[in-house]
Amino acid sequence: MSPDTTMEKIYLTPTPVRIWHWLNALGIVTLCVTGLQIRFPEYANIFGTYKAAIKLHDVAGVTVSISFLIWFFYYLFVARNLVKLYVPNLDDIRQGLFKQAFFYFFAYFLGRQNPHTATQESKFNAIQKLSYLFIMFLFLPLVIVSGLLLMNIEPLRGWIVMIGGIAFLADAHYLIACSFFAFLCVHIYMATLGHTPFSHFRQMWTGWEEVESGGRSK
Repeated sequence: MSPDTTMEKIYLTPTPVRIWHWLNALGIVTLCVTGLQIRFPEYANIFGTYKAAIKLHDVAGVTVSISFLIWFFYYLFVARNLVKLYVPNLDDIRQGLFKQAFFYFFAYFLGRQNPHTATQESKFNAIQKLSYLFIMFLFLPLVIVSGLLLMNIEPLRGWIVMIGGIAFLADAHYLIACSFFAFLCVHIYMATLGHTPFSHFRQMWTGWEEVESGGRSK
């Protein structure tokens, strides 16, 4: 961004989405930390007892599950733009993915403009859409279902045996959770790639995004 570039603000993220985002973030971080103690109790003793870590993990898991249903309901029936925001279109696949990858890995460090124009109708670029598509429609449902099965082993034992047994289910749940943790780290890093390191964080708190005049978000 050049020194002469002027900035303008657009209202990008409504209040319900911001509340959901931070509650969901708190729930996922809690799941990661408690899950670490559950998986490696001999190395991580964060919440005192193993039983306490399991209880908090279960509460956070139910909270994130309900949060996901609220998110899905809001975008499908209230905002009515679930597919438009989160599913890549043909232009995203043909050109957007390459343009955004080039920007993130090269052009950004030269101070060039983001090729994506952030608006309420097109909030996410092609790489964000593809990432959120996998996270919100594949990995999150899988980690929720596997977690609920592990919380109800006795009544759902038949289903658990059918998909490979408790050991397979626990390992699958853990590996999916590791993918979430990796996404969380990348997500935090990508959030620093605004015109200032904290501009995207501020946007998720206030709802207002600063963009270059003409509509280009950094």
